[in-house]
Amino acid sequence: MNTQELPRRPLLGRGSYVEALRIGEILRKETIGGILLVIAAVVALIWANSPVSESYFALRDFKIGYEPWHLELSLGAWAADGLLAVFFFLVGLELKREMVAGDLRQISKAIVPVAAAVGGVVVPALIYAAINWGNPETISGWAIPTATDIAFAVAVLAVIGSHLPTPLRIFLLTLAVVDDLMAITIIALFYTSEINTTALLLTLIPLGLYAFLAQKYRRFFGLNPSAAWFILLPLGFAAWALLHASGIHATVAGVALAFTIPVLHSKKHGKHSEVPGLAETFEHRFRPISAGFAVPVFAFFSAGVFVGGIEGLRSALTDPVAIGIIVALVLGKPIGILAATFLTSKFTKATLDPELKWVDLLGVSLLAGIGFTVSLLVGELSFGLGSPANDHAKVAILTASILAAVLASILLGSRNRKYRKIHAQESIDDDHDGIPDIYQQKQ
Repeated sequence: MNTQELPRRPLLGRGSYVEALRIGEILRKETIGGILLVIAAVVALIWANSPVSESYFALRDFKIGYEPWHLELSLGAWAADGLLAVFFFLVGLELKREMVAGDLRQISKAIVPVAAAVGGVVVPALIYAAINWGNPETISGWAIPTATDIAFAVAVLAVIGSHLPTPLRIFLLTLAVVDDLMAITIIALFYTSEINTTALLLTLIPLGLYAFLAQKYRRFFGLNPSAAWFILLPLGFAAWALLHASGIHATVAGVALAFTIPVLHSKKHGKHSEVPGLAETFEHRFRPISAGFAVPVFAFFSAGVFVGGIEGLRSALTDPVAIGIIVALVLGKPIGILAATFLTSKFTKATLDPELKWVDLLGVSLLAGIGFTVSLLVGELSFGLGSPANDHAKVAILTASILAAVLASILLGSRNRKYRKIHAQESIDDDHDGIPDIYQQKQ
């Protein structure tokens, strides 16, 4: 008896209609955030290389806070440790929602972007390590090119990709979220020198209370915005401060707190409520704060670097640190993502969605080479704020991000024009099909 081969699952499916609408909404919101991020970085670069550059660095290094709590930090440190915790809180909410209620709750749909994210982390790290092998002072920056900047990459896609297929957009967003989660895991594991066990254990108290209240009174916090500010925010700040005192980078607190937020409402009559869960409600409330304030302010304090003219730029770009970062982000990212995606299609029953081409994935893979926000953070953790190696890393991150954005824009822009023509032709065909046969015959 002949047996027919089972049909292979699409490698990148269309996703649910609700998921497509949600992705579109996120893209529109992140466009403004990405523009603000770029503006903040440009202002910082101009100021840091102007005749009054000393005032920029004095502002960045100005300390404020309460020293007995180990919270007397510079404004630059407050932006990196504090404001980015808000950014990672949104990342955690997005990831949990994808795993609990989004398309990624199905392993068959999750495996592709997750595998691509792994490839996009491992290959760039290996490339950087290979270029800086044998230099103990620079090898520590191996994690700098592993992250993708969600706001920047999504903003570019939203501007140039009006007609690109929805699966491609979902792929980029999921890839970037998983990518950033892996980056924050790397920060927690590899960039923690000493751990204060007492402070770490004390972190569990406000974190546990935060989780209990969020789960128990999810509807209350969903309907009363001020309650979250006056009840959950102080608990979240306490967890952040204790984790900061423990020696683990405080941005990890953002992800930890986000994972305690319920995605679904409690069951009634055996069924979950159809109204948005607390995680989605918090996304809507806090995304403008993250995209419109937290990330741009961090970019302002982190992107400012004194280049020193043409000679300084040449010196920075010929440093093995910069070479490793640029090659890893511009080439390593697309190689790692495409290789992981290809291997997934080769050794599983998944196939590329007929609506997509591998050249589309190449464009998105290039876009993933925009490693701005988290890369700047890892650079500071690797080399120290204000060190020559960190300054060269900043120049490399900015250069690589611009190169990746330009290359991706050229490729995806051409693909977008092609998809626009296809969409226009389909619209004409649909209109023509709706014309009565008698009228068509007269034409």
